Amino acid sequence: MISVVVPCFNEADVILETYRRLSAVLEQERFCDREIIFVDDGSHDETLLRLRAIQTEDPKVRVVSLSRNFGHQIAVSAGLEHSSGDAVVLIDADLQDPPELIPKMVSAWRQGAQVVYGVRRDRPGETRFKRFTASSFYRILNRLSDVSIPLDTGDFRLIDRCVVDALCRMPERDRFVRGLVAWSGFVQKPLHYSRDPRFAGNTKYPLKRMIGLAMDAIFSFSSVPLRMASWIGFAASLLALLGIMYALVVRLFTDAWVEGWAFLLIAMLFMGGVQLFFMGVLGEYIGRIYAEAKGRPLYLVRERLGFSNDDIQSEGVDRGCSDK
Repeated sequence: MISVVVPCFNEADVILETYRRLSAVLEQERFCDREIIFVDDGSHDETLLRLRAIQTEDPKVRVVSLSRNFGHQIAVSAGLEHSSGDAVVLIDADLQDPPELIPKMVSAWRQGAQVVYGVRRDRPGETRFKRFTASSFYRILNRLSDVSIPLDTGDFRLIDRCVVDALCRMPERDRFVRGLVAWSGFVQKPLHYSRDPRFAGNTKYPLKRMIGLAMDAIFSFSSVPLRMASWIGFAASLLALLGIMYALVVRLFTDAWVEGWAFLLIAMLFMGGVQLFFMGVLGEYIGRIYAEAKGRPLYLVRERLGFSNDDIQSEGVDRGCSDK
């Protein structure tokens, strides 16, 4: 059985075409069984209405409607927890990642790969700024992280059931799914492809969300920012020691005593800025510890369509308000 997880947020303009192309691909593959799980991440448009209509017509479609917008990575995690396939394909609803590549992923999986991840050769339809920042982010993250995360990848991938089960046992809230998959290990194989422009609608990852995702990735997979505080503190201490020695020599062995108020002001501002910056870094880590300590569920389900109670494998899934 193959499960396809599709997180959606305000994708009413494209969701019918996404369903059509996914269904066509899955029908051609002649799997023993299949399911398409649409996760509505608190959409404000008609996405959920159209998903309800699709599910009414196709019993192989499941719909998980979250109680509000929890974010893309949480929606992906919700889809994984609701999936029951021997392999799970993650794909966004915007059709930038072609569903027609799923058979190649399945073929690699059948040959022994436990994760088949898409690697983007090019990104048409995106601004030069976004391409540059995305490329730089992955390279900086690999420099900082103890885990090697493949470059130029997204969440478009096929994951074997054993890897899905491992991901569902990872309870952290600030999730970076592609990093968690890389951390898990197993047999992983790349699939290079050219990304398509968005079929319709606007990107759901503006600059603010991109920065948030980058911060989640860095603070979840690297302690280098904390080490930087020690390194810069040590360097500042050396500079301060040199300054003290210089001041003593000038004061004790020369008659030319320089007041040095400008140097003192600059030094104080520099040290104050460094301290405030690393207080912010510590705050990021402490804030994440605080969020984990509260123990709230990752998400809440408002409505669930097309599932029976036996379909939900994870004990940690919120039961929601409505199962149909």
